[in-house]
Amino acid sequence: MPNASARPKHGRRPRRRRRADPDPARNELVSSSLESAQQCLFSQDYGTAFVHYLLVLNLAPVFKDVARESFRFTLFKWAEELDSVGRIQDLFDCYEQALELFPADEVILNGMGEHLFRMGFRDEAAGHFHKALKLRPDYPEARENFYRVANWLVERWHFLMLNDRGRNRKYQQAIQKAVQNGCNTVLDIGTGTGILGMCAKKAGAAEVYACELSKTMYELACEVLAANGMDGSIKILHMKSLEMEVPKDIPHRVSLVVTETVDAGLFGEGIIESLIHAWHHLLLPPQRGENEFGEQSATGRVIPAGATVFGMAVESREIRRHHRLRVTEVGGLSLAAAGELHSPVSCSSEPDDSMEPYTTERLSRLPGGYKPLTEPFTVLNIDFNNVQELEGLSSREVQELLLPVTEEGVLDALAVWFQLHLDEESSLSTGPKEDTCWEQAIYPVHSPEGFALKPRDKLIVEVSCRDAFLRLCCVAVLRDGHKIHLDKRADSQRYENPVSNPSPEAELCSALACLQTDQSGTKSSCMLECSEMALLNNLNYHQCFSSAITKLISQLKLKNQTQDQGSAPQPDPAASAQCSGLFYVLDVSEGFSLLSLIAACQGHVKAYSSVEKTKQQEVLKRLAHSKGIAEQYLEFWLNRVEDEQGMLQRPAREKLWSAIILDCVETCGLIRQKLMEKASLARCLLEEGGRIFPEKIVVHGMLVESDTLLLESAVQGQEPTLGFNIAPFINQFTVPVHVFLDFSTLECRHLSQCVELFVLDLMDTNANYTNREVKVQATAAGRITAVPFWYQMFLDQEISVSTLDQNSHWKQAAAVLQQPLQVQAGEWVCLSVRVHKSTISISARVTEAPAALME
Repeated sequence: MPNASARPKHGRRPRRRRRADPDPARNELVSSSLESAQQCLFSQDYGTAFVHYLLVLNLAPVFKDVARESFRFTLFKWAEELDSVGRIQDLFDCYEQALELFPADEVILNGMGEHLFRMGFRDEAAGHFHKALKLRPDYPEARENFYRVANWLVERWHFLMLNDRGRNRKYQQAIQKAVQNGCNTVLDIGTGTGILGMCAKKAGAAEVYACELSKTMYELACEVLAANGMDGSIKILHMKSLEMEVPKDIPHRVSLVVTETVDAGLFGEGIIESLIHAWHHLLLPPQRGENEFGEQSATGRVIPAGATVFGMAVESREIRRHHRLRVTEVGGLSLAAAGELHSPVSCSSEPDDSMEPYTTERLSRLPGGYKPLTEPFTVLNIDFNNVQELEGLSSREVQELLLPVTEEGVLDALAVWFQLHLDEESSLSTGPKEDTCWEQAIYPVHSPEGFALKPRDKLIVEVSCRDAFLRLCCVAVLRDGHKIHLDKRADSQRYENPVSNPSPEAELCSALACLQTDQSGTKSSCMLECSEMALLNNLNYHQCFSSAITKLISQLKLKNQTQDQGSAPQPDPAASAQCSGLFYVLDVSEGFSLLSLIAACQGHVKAYSSVEKTKQQEVLKRLAHSKGIAEQYLEFWLNRVEDEQGMLQRPAREKLWSAIILDCVETCGLIRQKLMEKASLARCLLEEGGRIFPEKIVVHGMLVESDTLLLESAVQGQEPTLGFNIAPFINQFTVPVHVFLDFSTLECRHLSQCVELFVLDLMDTNANYTNREVKVQATAAGRITAVPFWYQMFLDQEISVSTLDQNSHWKQAAAVLQQPLQVQAGEWVCLSVRVHKSTISISARVTEAPAALME
């Protein structure tokens, strides 16, 4: 029946229209919730507004486009409130709910990433920033955030290692030889880009497994394996090797483990623990010989097979100023009352969780260089194929080494490096004279006065590995038959005669000499970061701030005196309070800072410090007391912060602050995030005549040719690495700005004079701009690969400090060009400089000479 088939068609249409008709009850709920959300938003009740928006957008997705902006604003404000009261899980729950509604919203993804990064979840943060950039490649906030997090996640040494053809080839050859000798099943621990596992597969291994803890590197390795057609033949696991089990994670034990989980101090990335676990649970036993049937037994082995560690005592001013106090007075403040100040890097045979046993430096690039005080000596040998030796490492007795001193100089540190034995024939060295991507481990000496070694002295060094970290400690010096103990306090150095036992009278005298003479008993100790210690040692920095603050307070005092002389003889109480001559200075520097105390020394100043750590606050209090500054004139404002508005408000003053000291530059060489926003707020809070310090920042730069910067910024060249396609994937994490740069020791050719790139005026918002073109003349022919830059910070028109100063605690940065630019001497280069938020970007092109010169 033809009509029968037609009826259902006509019958379905009305039903579809009825489903599309709005449900009156739902429509009323959506309407009332949307109105409530807007009312709550107006009254700044962001939590309730967020709930109403969730209800509206879940019930009526048609409103998503209309309400998107308001919803974002509500989310961000509510997240700020949750963050301020520590409700972190609720904060992330709100973002998860928001992303369920707007999974492709780059702004919400970026906001989620920012919170994740602040909470320390760098891998997850990078994933959100990366998604935001894929959705909108020109989104500057996400790009800036991704660049910052990329420096954490894919450290620059990854590029250096992949660019180190000699290192790569030696690893490949060692793996190939092991596979050809019967190691047919392989596990790559800490695979990174997957290169060692791919070497094993290419060499003919039947089974290859790999593990990687970093989520970012795991995902990168997966991409690399797929691009090289090995994703089906190499099984990669996102986990620590310590958590791996047979047969849960891999079907059976393997015959070869390859790894490069070593740091500058060899054991710092946990190679000992991971290899002990591997020998017990993942590797075939290291037995040799024939089994009962006369067949060769399968055995396990490790690449690298072992290592030899070397050390050397050195003198270095650069190391010294980062780890111990070298000055007695800064900015008019005597530091005698500060107590013992030390960096967080200190080694002893007794492990201390609050301290790091070593830091790292590339000796060949140390500003001011270094001076060897002893010949290189062997610290220890370790066999990674001997599980008993690995297990006994932590229980080894403390070894005492006696080292002849060959050169006169101040003992500042022990420098340590190693030779990695890949197999019986091949090795890699991380020594300071090698052309290597490795830094050296530095064990600083903390004696406040330093200790001057002389030829024919013998340095006594203790070596231990109690917690699977290599620890070296300078304990004493043998001189003219006497043992001089090197303690952290210079006043407790003890002399002993190793030949004869001391008499009771001598022991009594020694004990009395070690007693403290002050009434406080044991000398107080306080830890500062290495950069904070270097800042404290910078006399010029503190003198400049002291001069600028003194000048400002003098001007304000003179202004108040003039006002007082012209005022009525009977001022009202409020006016009397405002003209009382008390000035308020706020220091919002990051970390430990003496600037608030230097301001309080001016008299009639109440200083507010941003120092948060209790022990550091106690140092400032002791220094204030020794200077005669009353307790009420130094306040730690972060201790009393309950909300962002209340923290800056005080009664009886229309304008709050006479001076606000901003921390403008990160130690790594970048402008601090949201600096200009902070400056805008600060300007609104100044009294008439008050000032922000610094008031202006001038960015300087120079054209250079530097292969080093290229090698540290991206995998170079068109050829695949060992025949593998890796560069396009890891180069996604290339950042255009190289940080923590020492320009004074950078291997480069200068291709121009220094030039002013940009100006940031913190006191005058109308004077600022976001883009500038600067013409620079090349002084030599070459390839422009980068533009290193640094800052001149003007405290006023006459006084300034530079981040390029040799005593600066700041490093420099460099904008690395996407493509090197070839220039001839005399040619002009146009630099397009852009500052967005706190990120500086620079591009370059050859141009004509400036019009004024052409005329």
